[in-house]
Amino acid sequence: MAQPIFDRFYYGGDWNPEQWSEDVWLKDIKMLEDAGINEATINVFSWAQLQPSEDEYDFSTLDRIVKLLVDHHFGIVLATSTAAIPAWMARRHPDVMYTDFNGARHKFGDRHNPCPNSPTFRKYAPKLAGKLAERYADTPGLVAWHVSNEYGAYCYCDNCREAWIEWLKAKYGTVEALNKAWYSHFWGHTIYDWDDIVVPNALSDEWTPGCATLSAAAIDYRRFMSRSITRCFTDEKAAIRQFDTKTPITTNLMSVFMDIDYFDLGKELDVISWDSYPRYDFPASAVAMRHDLMRGVGGGKPYMLMEQTPSQQNWQPYNSLKRPGQMRVMSYQAIAHGADTVQFFQLRRSIGGTERFHGAVISHADTENTRVFREVSQLGAELKTYGKEYMGGSVESQAAIMFDWESYWAMYYSSGPSVLLKYVDEVHRYYAALYRRNVQVDMIPSTTPADQLAKYKVVLAPALIMVKPGVAEAVESYVRGGGRFVATTMSGIADENDQVFLGGYPGAFRELVGSWGEEIDALPPERPVSVRLEDGREVSGSIVAELIHPVSSRVLASYASDFYAGVAAATVNEAGEGKAYYVGTDMDEAGMDWLADVLVRDSGLDTVETPHDVEVRVRDYDDGRRLVFVLNNGGDTQTVDLPERLSGTSVFDGKRLAGLFDIEPYGLRVIRVR
Repeated sequence: MAQPIFDRFYYGGDWNPEQWSEDVWLKDIKMLEDAGINEATINVFSWAQLQPSEDEYDFSTLDRIVKLLVDHHFGIVLATSTAAIPAWMARRHPDVMYTDFNGARHKFGDRHNPCPNSPTFRKYAPKLAGKLAERYADTPGLVAWHVSNEYGAYCYCDNCREAWIEWLKAKYGTVEALNKAWYSHFWGHTIYDWDDIVVPNALSDEWTPGCATLSAAAIDYRRFMSRSITRCFTDEKAAIRQFDTKTPITTNLMSVFMDIDYFDLGKELDVISWDSYPRYDFPASAVAMRHDLMRGVGGGKPYMLMEQTPSQQNWQPYNSLKRPGQMRVMSYQAIAHGADTVQFFQLRRSIGGTERFHGAVISHADTENTRVFREVSQLGAELKTYGKEYMGGSVESQAAIMFDWESYWAMYYSSGPSVLLKYVDEVHRYYAALYRRNVQVDMIPSTTPADQLAKYKVVLAPALIMVKPGVAEAVESYVRGGGRFVATTMSGIADENDQVFLGGYPGAFRELVGSWGEEIDALPPERPVSVRLEDGREVSGSIVAELIHPVSSRVLASYASDFYAGVAAATVNEAGEGKAYYVGTDMDEAGMDWLADVLVRDSGLDTVETPHDVEVRVRDYDDGRRLVFVLNNGGDTQTVDLPERLSGTSVFDGKRLAGLFDIEPYGLRVIRVR
């Protein structure tokens, strides 16, 4: 079971008082208290103010901000400010600026601008973090340290090249081993000497993003850069720990952000925190999947919803307002999936800069008399009353999906079979089918050992292209012990060097699924393929159609059109006490629902039937309590038929909730079962 992160439910977000005069600070505090806000994340982009020159530090403004928050009993998430370097550093030490994919070294500006392998950055960033910890470690109400902000920038400078070569030497030992791993005979790319190695960017072997001559080399650079960024975090964490041994240290993640292996970085975070900014057209299942992924990165423990907007973003193509009630239900969706905080960017809307139209608790109207402020206040009142009851619950899941950043990268560099094959989309397709049945899902690393897989009734590995050593053996042990495993087109194809296993797809899983794939047809959008299911119905397949040959497996579905009509499209194979499925095309929603129902029947998954926009999630607590969250993520009233096992009394009014009841647009119920 899980434990609460903090001693109370923190409700707040990013506050930037250094942008305003001090009379505004006092007004903000009054308004925020009226809204039930009890936490502020501060100092995120203040390096220029804190360190105006090489050897000069000025904490006077931050001292006053901290004192004001302490006086008003706010929780404080204190950032280290190292995401945006000061101008004097860029001027005096050009090595600190990153070199982009096109080979241009950047000037001062932007936000995520430092090179992660810059000696200058690695000197000054931990130094600042240490000075902050030395000064503020014993601050009353200090909730967490927030290192940097939304890590992300890759660099391709000479410092990074030299560091990468040393990393490669440590990994491979010899040039001969590197050539073998990179398959460098292709196009005559043989490396004769370590000095022949260049970073894979637009000037060399990745002539356009995602198109790399040697995918293994490009993936190795991503591994190196991801770990370089992780090391920046651990540098600052170590500096903080010299003065503060107990306050949690985090950095805010961005769910399915491709460039950093969050399972790797997540091991270094004391608590996972992340920023949730779905587009207006995101289905609720896509947001839910990201919550589950972030919980998975933290090993299943509760996490912090560090940022969301109370109304609208400013950086997407269409920055639509959240509809009335939508912010509240999205906040509760985070809680239902394991969040122990709800925080916003931002608390006050700035009047200048690129984020001046990003939503905030306090808008440009500068009044409490706004729809958003009223909704924030309503949620604040609820969380003040009930928030602590929500904290610390675990999410017990019957199913798991393997999410693998290196397979994500391998799909990105896969030249073929279709430009429409997108890793996150493939994962979501399978997640959404289980979500529609209210099956709780854990997102787990592909290297999860067999004894941990054994707790799941079903494990899915959509598009798990890269199979690292030991993964296939763990999956086989899981299946033979009674588990159900699902592989798809592009699963199991290559080893850790992105080299294809011979013998037919799905490569590493071929014997387990009892089938092999011969060809993969790419289906343009205007040319779907018909798929006949074992019950006689026909559904549509898109993007790809793999031609599958059953060996020991049984055919579950076959193609019903094109020259390969009658060829297997999906199979199932019995192995030991379990079963392994292989699916060769991206079926439409009806087809995915059929597959989910097959898995439900074969594995005994517990489901809850609800209308399209309604999800049901459960958190369990060490003291035997269980809370059931029923969330209407849509704009229409829905009727829910709650099964007896999930029935109980409403947290909000104590009334019994069981069987049929209506739930208003963007409405929700929280039910105490025991």
